[in-house]
Amino acid sequence: MDESRQQDNALRRIDDDPASRKRFLKMVGAGGAGALALLVAACGDDQQTSSNTGSSAGGSTAGSGGAAKAAKADPGIAQFGKGDVGIAKYALTLEYLEADFYKQAAESGMLKGQALELGKEFGDQEQQHVDALESMLKKLGQQLPDKPTGKFPLDSQDAILNLAATVENLGAAAYLGQAAKIKDPEVLAAALSIHTVEARHASALNQALGKPATPDGGFAKPASADEVLMKVKPYIAS
Repeated sequence: MDESRQQDNALRRIDDDPASRKRFLKMVGAGGAGALALLVAACGDDQQTSSNTGSSAGGSTAGSGGAAKAAKADPGIAQFGKGDVGIAKYALTLEYLEADFYKQAAESGMLKGQALELGKEFGDQEQQHVDALESMLKKLGQQLPDKPTGKFPLDSQDAILNLAATVENLGAAAYLGQAAKIKDPEVLAAALSIHTVEARHASALNQALGKPATPDGGFAKPASADEVLMKVKPYIAS
């Protein structure tokens, strides 16, 4: 196997190898085939150039054109670590913030009826994401990242629902932004499983607010760690 093939990302290896594809689809469960196909289409033919940093060389892209951002090096990950470990710690930091947001929202007294039930349901699922990522990092012998303390505008139900939609859309874009850089198929399976739930949360909230369920159209747009961290910074207590 040549060097470029060894350095290829997990997404490309899974798509190229039938046995790997079968194992991966078993891990992610029903609907994984369609999600994998969309990710491959979004990431085009880009390949990784560094197994340590998760950086990649530019290549052809398909879909909305946002894939080029997903395939390039993402300096925002460096503060969390290298490669898959850095991506997992970055994802866990975001999940800490999401779980904290829903907990504060549910306890604020502003959510009523179906909105309160939805907030509790989504919050429970975000906590499941936290638990899964913490377990993965511990299994890899890694220290967990610092847990941020959130500060959120919780003045009304409408404000909470709008922020929830912003957070969930951003979360889905954050996972998509890292998919092309992940090396380990198990880490990719975990990220994809969480990404689809984030996207479903976002779609439900978008519709509840009278917004398009899929604001980016047929192909979701990825977001780099730098972009995501800049947008969530106002919601982190200093």
